[in-house]
Amino acid sequence: MRLKARAILDKFGLTDKAGWPVSILSYGDRKRVEMARALVSVPRLLLLDEPVAGLNFEETARIGEEIRRLHGAGLTILLVEHDMDLVMSVSDQVAVLDGGRFIAFGTPREIRFNPRVIEAYLGRMSATA
Repeated sequence: MRLKARAILDKFGLTDKAGWPVSILSYGDRKRVEMARALVSVPRLLLLDEPVAGLNFEETARIGEEIRRLHGAGLTILLVEHDMDLVMSVSDQVAVLDGGRFIAFGTPREIRFNPRVIEAYLGRMSATA
């Protein structure tokens, strides 16, 4: 188990912090530790609930790279996230909810141009005189 844990920490660039209490790590490192912990059990499906909430641009990009790497290695990932740039850059399929109701499902491109999604998130366009 220790060897497996070390290997996963290495993949996340956390090996140098292996003995540190999580409470003293940066917020971005804590998020990566959460993902690493989930992977120790070798899941077939990884559920990520807002993995980049509160992270800056660089930390978000790093998590995005990790998600793409894991998916590229064959892991199925269910991502719940509000950062649409991240969602669109890592997803094969996107399901959109508005007020808890399902409104659309499709590829990132299909979602980007879906009229229901645009109306829900940008508001109805109205003509002005």
